[in-house]
Amino acid sequence: MSNKTFRVKWTGIARSDLGGIIRFIAMEDPNQAKRILHRLRDKANTLASFPERGRSVPEIRSVGVHTHREVISNPWRIIYRIEGAKVIVLAVLDGRRDLEDLLLERLVRWR
Repeated sequence: MSNKTFRVKWTGIARSDLGGIIRFIAMEDPNQAKRILHRLRDKANTLASFPERGRSVPEIRSVGVHTHREVISNPWRIIYRIEGAKVIVLAVLDGRRDLEDLLLERLVRWR
């Protein structure tokens, strides 16, 4: 077992995902939003010590993409990939939604 520490970096999209989740929850309960913000950040930060523990993302593994992994902080999925000594957080998605629908939504926004 390695004692290697990875640096956890958030992409702009992942930060935007997190901000959207927190803003939505804060409309009803600002204290709960703060707790969830800390919970999701803390969960992502645990990847610094053992990023391989996350599973590969099933929906994209089925099409041959094995580089993306995820950890769950119910109901959210924190999707990331490992690049050298870095863990790159790519997205924070609502696990209750269909991943294909979420990705299609993003593609339409990026046009």
